[in-house]
Amino acid sequence: MRLSCAVVSYHNDPEQIAEVLRSVASTPMDIALYLVDNSGNDELAAVAHQFGAHYIHRPDNPGFGVAHNLAMAAALEQGVDYHVVLNPDISFGPEVLPALFAYMEQHRDIGLIMPDIRYPDGSRQHLCKLLPHPVDLTVRRFLPGLYRLSGRLEHYEMRRGDYDRIMEVPALSGCFMFLRSAVLKQVGGFDERFFMYLEDVDLSRRVGRVARTVYFPGVSITHAYQKGSYKNSALLLRHIRSAVQYFGKWGWLCDAERVAVNRRALQNLQHAAELPAATGSLLDRKP
Repeated sequence: MRLSCAVVSYHNDPEQIAEVLRSVASTPMDIALYLVDNSGNDELAAVAHQFGAHYIHRPDNPGFGVAHNLAMAAALEQGVDYHVVLNPDISFGPEVLPALFAYMEQHRDIGLIMPDIRYPDGSRQHLCKLLPHPVDLTVRRFLPGLYRLSGRLEHYEMRRGDYDRIMEVPALSGCFMFLRSAVLKQVGGFDERFFMYLEDVDLSRRVGRVARTVYFPGVSITHAYQKGSYKNSALLLRHIRSAVQYFGKWGWLCDAERVAVNRRALQNLQHAAELPAATGSLLDRKP
């Protein structure tokens, strides 16, 4: 097998897990599929079996990153070329994984790619982001109206770029991360100090040091995007803790690498805007 996919669950509705596993199973490729279940019970084992997924039960709930690393290690041991991190609240058609696989095969300098992501109503989610500054995470979470009016939201979510074109993006969403195995072996998987939240930014950043991290709108997926930390105080505390860990690792106000990476990403957007409109298949376009 050249491709593996993994989903981490925590007391998710069985039908929701069935939907994402069904999406993978409907793909016309031979795929190693993993379900790592952090729930206190094993009722999802039957769902995993239904779709031929390897079931790993971790009732101690070690966290999102630890659980995904378990599947990642098992997949890499099998010698797959690519590994895909999937959220339990996504679904997609059979064309998605083959298109991303083909693009990665054609562009060997890409280490991580993410497709176009839509809400269930079909509207776009702006999940292409710059590396965050503490102000971005604080004001965006607690003063969203002010953040939007300031223009910083548009800047942070790279909305000045064209979401209908391929872009190089410093921070890609953990809801769907299509990763090159050789790069994963080089940089490692998720940093297990992050129980939940910002582990995707951290991994994107480490991948970006050795390979390109790219948004590819040639195919789309659907993401329910629960925004749990906006509704649950316990999850909000986990989000805050992860932010403290992230900035403690990479730097708070002083982070020269963040400045350089974000500047380069914005310069690429400006350069792309100055080019004539691209023609032909999205699979042939380069950022």
